[in-house]
Amino acid sequence: MLCQSTYALDQIDGRRAAVDERIDAWHALAETTDPAALHRFEPVFFNDLVVVLADWFGYRGLAALDGDVHDHEVAVREVRLLAGSLAHGNTMIADWRIRLDPGRSVLGLRVGDEIAVREAGFRALAGAFFAELEARCR
Repeated sequence: MLCQSTYALDQIDGRRAAVDERIDAWHALAETTDPAALHRFEPVFFNDLVVVLADWFGYRGLAALDGDVHDHEVAVREVRLLAGSLAHGNTMIADWRIRLDPGRSVLGLRVGDEIAVREAGFRALAGAFFAELEARCR
């Protein structure tokens, strides 16, 4: 089965705009919601957005994910690893197909850590993720 590992800039821009729309909706919700309830819901919402990123850009070329991690591949691998972990719960799990040094990753999560992505972490991760995808277009 063929896989897609590069994307057109307009596709990346469209998905970035869709992420921005979701974050805007988050802020609209925040204005009308109890702060304690919002705090509990925040990691649920942003964990799900990580899964959405992975699905939109289903980098399914697993052979390309093993081996050395270069600086231009860290966030793409991190999103893939987080999404795979979230499919099994809220704990970061190991995946022999995806090597990632937590010290070089955006969120710094290690195997066994709880995945509870908040807005600031998601913004940093998504920004790095989109930048890496754009770098592949050049």
